[in-house]
Amino acid sequence: PRVEVILLSRNSADTGLRIFNSIQHYDLGIIRATFTAGEPTWPYVKPFGTDLFLSANPESVRRALRHGIAAATILPKPPGETIAAAEQVDLSKPLGQLRIAFDGDAVIFGDESERISREQGVEAFGRHERENAREPLSGGPFRNFLSALHTLQAVFPSGEDAPIRTALVTARSAPAHERVIRTLREWGVRLDEALFLGGRHKGPFLEAFGADIFFDDSQHNIDSARQHQSVAAGHVPHGVAND
Repeated sequence: PRVEVILLSRNSADTGLRIFNSIQHYDLGIIRATFTAGEPTWPYVKPFGTDLFLSANPESVRRALRHGIAAATILPKPPGETIAAAEQVDLSKPLGQLRIAFDGDAVIFGDESERISREQGVEAFGRHERENAREPLSGGPFRNFLSALHTLQAVFPSGEDAPIRTALVTARSAPAHERVIRTLREWGVRLDEALFLGGRHKGPFLEAFGADIFFDDSQHNIDSARQHQSVAAGHVPHGVAND
């Protein structure tokens, strides 16, 4: 298969039998799993050759990130969501298409520029990005995963009916956009859409894009995404925002 899902669980092998029975019942196609009987699962992430690790355990996610694996903590929806909201369907998105959205700094890219913004202010950040517009940004924890997605996308015809669609959703605005675009060109990676929001709340834009899952290092942006029922939010505990 072009994509494989592997289950890592703190359950025991004995209780894991029920999990595998459920996997077969729902025809999920998962054939590999690790059951650790309460021990951490993160040591097995890298041996499987994982491109992306998702967990509800923040410590496991941090450990995976430290070992060079793209990882995110999947957070539950806020309380009080209505069933009606969960049943809404985005008719503009082709059936079966997966839409993935990424933040830029400290997720796809390194956090050097974000550190300047937080430590020296927005004006210093803008000046730094203008002066270094032709200098590629360093890669962040999700650079390799983005490259893997790009390789996968290249197998299929591009366009609205492609099975995967990606977007960059960043708080950057012009002229700080130039360095981002030039960096992606340097890497040879294509994103289908790029949204430069200039600090606007990301949630409404993620809903408009039809994101199935969104990755961001900022808890503030994750909280904005979680207000929209259709968007699963993955917090990436990396960079200056999580020091």
